[in-house]
Amino acid sequence: MGRGIVKFFNDAKGFGFIVEDGSEKEHFVHVSGLIDEIREGDEVEFELKEGKKGLNAVNVKVI
Repeated sequence: MGRGIVKFFNDAKGFGFIVEDGSEKEHFVHVSGLIDEIREGDEVEFELKEGKKGLNAVNVKVI
């Protein structure tokens, strides 16, 4: 499980980005990969899964 902070999330469009702790890498997150509702600034745990355009954050939950 990775950890990070939600940098951006657009509820209307259903996607956003999470900045991973330690590496500062940004990972795409889609509403379909959420366990909990997320907002900008939330600290989250997530797993990474290969998507169409690279790694996506999935099983995202607020901690």
